[in-house]
Amino acid sequence: MGIVGPGRGVVWAAVGVAGVGSAGLVSLAVLGDLNAAGQVASVVGAVVGLAGVVTSVLALNSASDDVGGSQRLVRAERGGVAAGGDLIGNAIGHGAVVSGPRTPRRRPAGQPGRGEVRAGPDSVAAVGDIVDNAFGDDSRR
Repeated sequence: MGIVGPGRGVVWAAVGVAGVGSAGLVSLAVLGDLNAAGQVASVVGAVVGLAGVVTSVLALNSASDDVGGSQRLVRAERGGVAAGGDLIGNAIGHGAVVSGPRTPRRRPAGQPGRGEVRAGPDSVAAVGDIVDNAFGDDSRR
């Protein structure tokens, strides 16, 4: 997926500035003094490096804000089960079986949200409903 919206113009502007700057440095090195071109290149390199660091920090901060608002951290420790939504009709464990018709959903599917879901050792955690499941060895539903 490419860059869309105002970001596309910014990228093309940066490409244009980089092209003009490169052409200027090459012409200064060819037509002018090589020492002056080296000093200018050092300053330009430092400025571009600083701009890169600032851009990276901004990108990392905006990624943590997630545009859609659906970023969620889901973690399960050893033997645990964690779900970022509903757990419906699952058989978890050796010999576990789910049979028969599913229970009708009592509410609309959970809306994506932000936050953390964490299941500790040998535990189950979900953001939404936990319905029609068979948890544990040889369990039935």
